[in-house]
Amino acid sequence: MRTLYPEIQSNQEFYLDVGQGHRIYVEESGNPAGIPVLFIHGGPGGGCSPTHRRFFNPEKYRIILFDQRGCGRSTPHASLDHNTTQALVSDMEQIRRHLGIERWLLFGGSWGSTLSLVYAQTHPQHVCGLILRGIFLCRERDIRWFYQDGASFIFPDFWQDYIEAIPEEERHNLLAAFYRRLTSENELSRMAAAKAWSVWEGRCSTLDPNPEIVEHFADPHFALAMARIEAHYFINAAFLTPNQILENPKSLRDIPITIVHGRYDMVCPIEQALALQKAAPHAELHIVRDAGHSAFEPGIIDNLIHATDYFARSLA
Repeated sequence: MRTLYPEIQSNQEFYLDVGQGHRIYVEESGNPAGIPVLFIHGGPGGGCSPTHRRFFNPEKYRIILFDQRGCGRSTPHASLDHNTTQALVSDMEQIRRHLGIERWLLFGGSWGSTLSLVYAQTHPQHVCGLILRGIFLCRERDIRWFYQDGASFIFPDFWQDYIEAIPEEERHNLLAAFYRRLTSENELSRMAAAKAWSVWEGRCSTLDPNPEIVEHFADPHFALAMARIEAHYFINAAFLTPNQILENPKSLRDIPITIVHGRYDMVCPIEQALALQKAAPHAELHIVRDAGHSAFEPGIIDNLIHATDYFARSLA
């Protein structure tokens, strides 16, 4: 079974002014003459970490990471202003042009798979491949499953902690109730809602309990950006038209696609991966039998490393 590549240092780190008051953090590592690959983190609002560099062979890849608007090291922190899917696609294009890249491989999981697909459908000429994990189509049913009615039946104990932040009379629409608190001026209410929202996701992300992941999701700096930005996107249907990704498969037909999805993914159920493969039959789907949603479960890591190694050979 494959494991992550050894730790490496970044070659350069910088901030890119993308306009509208936002500065996004960008870094490069690996081989400057290697295959360009853009790591697209989840959330929205999750941010990147040095561990994300380790999915790629540093001798083969020019590894590019960035923190999306409002999260990670990007500024202003947890900002919702001018923070939309279309703005993030534009930011990716600014990064590509700034770095002088013609075509690149996109590697995205969860919300990162959503953003990768929307970018590829918008700019297919600049994408030489997609490696996608934990497919999230951002349909109303997908959002409702995790934040209102679905995963609650699998994790009823964790669910009780999640809804504790919301009075019973508002629980018929938890997304709206959380959004009101996450955008309020009351700092205590805002942080309580952020922690409840983020910890719920962290607890449900792995097949086996992982206290380190839950602790990361509970960190106040991380939780505030994650919860605020996710709620902002989801209450606005991710700024996509209904079923936008599945109804626009033609632009993906010339792009090699590898999908890795955990059989027991409770955050983004596997039906979404099957729906994407049905829309794009050339996509190669790997179902990991002993994994949930997290990118850091052994079976998921194994499949993702096999995928990046395959693309390193095929794109060389």
